[in-house]
Amino acid sequence: METTEAAKIKVLIVDDHPIMRVGIAAIIDATPDMTAIAQAGSGEEALELFEKYLPDITLMDLQLPGISGVETIRTIIARHPEAKFVVLTTYEGDEDIYQALEAGARSYIVKGMPHDTLVSALHRVHAGGRFLPQPVSRTLSSRVPNSDLSAREREVLNLIEKGKSNKEIAADLGITESTVKCHVSVILMRLNASDRTQAVVTALQRGLIRL
Repeated sequence: METTEAAKIKVLIVDDHPIMRVGIAAIIDATPDMTAIAQAGSGEEALELFEKYLPDITLMDLQLPGISGVETIRTIIARHPEAKFVVLTTYEGDEDIYQALEAGARSYIVKGMPHDTLVSALHRVHAGGRFLPQPVSRTLSSRVPNSDLSAREREVLNLIEKGKSNKEIAADLGITESTVKCHVSVILMRLNASDRTQAVVTALQRGLIRL
């Protein structure tokens, strides 16, 4: 039996690449019980379109201009706790997955997976469930407990990645050099890194910082 337009699962697509949005919309519109009701190219636009259309599911990229995908999810869920999100992104780090699920996403799909994986995720989430493909589950399970970094530690780590010394980091952040040394020690411990270079490599792999 054909699904009427009103009964279809309404999906809002959020991605900063227009060609990607068109391709995703084509997959969704080719699925008999779904419809792509709107497309946003930024987090700010997603906030506006969510309020306008109140979609059943929002398909969210994490890498967006302006506010990030994770922050967009948090903002919408604060206003609409029942909102459902499926993340579709290129990011594969355990920290990316963890932060997205913590924000409220119910599924996490990596671009490049078969399109029927995306359709399965949308159906599962619409039905009230969660959907994590095996590669995503494996990556998440490899995350070291208590490996979170504070906002200040991330700032220090970003400056380490830029090649700055403790003295330069202290000047940039307006803190003492001894405080920077403490932050660096915590960063190395939490990332299980023996030196600053290894800490940066690990942080990039996990999605804690971006180049």
